Amino acid sequence: MLRLTWVQPEDLIGHELRQAAQDGREPSAIAARWRAAGGKEAPVRAGASPEPASRYLRQLADDLLDELADLPSALEDDEPTDLARIKARCRTWPGHASTASFTRTALEAAWLGRAVGCLLGKPVEKLPLDAIRRLAAATGNWPLNIYFTAKGVPAELLAAHPWNRRSATTSLAENIDGMPEDDDLNYPLLNLLLLQRHGRHFTTAHVAELWLDELPAGRTFTAERIAYRNLLQGLEPPRTARHRNPFREWIGALIRADVHGWTNPGDPAAAAEQAHRDATLTHTANGVYAAMFTAAVIAQAAATPDIHTCLRTGLTVIPPNSRLARAVTHAIRLAGQHDDFDEVVDELHATHAATHHWVHAVPNTALIAAALTHANGDFTTSICRAVSGGWDTDSNGATAGSIAALLTGTPEQLPDRWTTPLKNRLATSVADFNGTGFDTLAHLTHREAARP
Repeated sequence: MLRLTWVQPEDLIGHELRQAAQDGREPSAIAARWRAAGGKEAPVRAGASPEPASRYLRQLADDLLDELADLPSALEDDEPTDLARIKARCRTWPGHASTASFTRTALEAAWLGRAVGCLLGKPVEKLPLDAIRRLAAATGNWPLNIYFTAKGVPAELLAAHPWNRRSATTSLAENIDGMPEDDDLNYPLLNLLLLQRHGRHFTTAHVAELWLDELPAGRTFTAERIAYRNLLQGLEPPRTARHRNPFREWIGALIRADVHGWTNPGDPAAAAEQAHRDATLTHTANGVYAAMFTAAVIAQAAATPDIHTCLRTGLTVIPPNSRLARAVTHAIRLAGQHDDFDEVVDELHATHAATHHWVHAVPNTALIAAALTHANGDFTTSICRAVSGGWDTDSNGATAGSIAALLTGTPEQLPDRWTTPLKNRLATSVADFNGTGFDTLAHLTHREAARP
């Protein structure tokens, strides 16, 4: 039987109950009703439970999702989604500036870095932290320093912790032949297409229209799939982000943010505002902040190519009392306190793992910030730190790789062992980009950055 992932009401309700507890609502009474009726917890790692629920449970889940949405939040004042209210809470919101620029070679490095970091993390996506460490150590690759390989891994270890099923055939060292398709590259491609069609003053409705025209529904996951469904049901943004969407604070908007930073060099405020218009199709509050933070960090790199300054700038565009701001600040502090990055990771997992899904924006953004800080912006160290920390490994590697590679300023500064297997081409189902080279993508991005 077909079990469509990330949309079944009986699977969504468990995620929404956890999300409610995180964002200041009190879901215990509704949770008790769900359990009393025989409802189950949300799948831990999969997008759908193995067996469908009864018609009664499915209808109950729909009703409870709506009831949960109506609960008041104690965090609403500190964590708004409206841009004007976000700005009002940011005491040091940056002024607009436009004197800096990225070179085409820097943008090529950024595209390559995003692909490399994503590719490094793909085989171990969804695996627990201990499994990642053991798989790497089994081939002498711990601390992580090169792509994962299955060669030399004991059969019993692979049986206990198999590689990501969809990625192993294209992302282990022995299998890499160009950059395989991944949503962490599809979304930047879509945003490049968005700017080509609508310019930097695009609206959230333009994002929605582009997705319906160019993004296959089967290439969407979590919040993006819910928003896509909501669009097809006739809902409009920003309601598409809120309606029965328990993934609205997960990592999906963050992985779409790079292009907004690349095309607003030296202007983190404009980058954050652009990322906000994109993110609010699918996300709210901390899910939106993660995208704004990332876009601002990247934009700042054009003016001050120092990772620590860039991260501090990213914090100026998100509400200081938000869960994301506190988590990122905590992660940066940990990275400065410990020489051993494994200790940083262990503390981050002790803080977040019990309460957050492995795709949630809060712990993943914190891990990215910790990796970049601990690596002092070095490319190889940044991507290896980000991936070795677990959670959403390919997305974290992609964002850390994009930022750290951008800081190098040129593809020649990226070690050949990372970039040569990509063969200057990527696979995608987005528009006419399949097979495009990273040098071409850099040229197209540079052109959009220069447009008024």
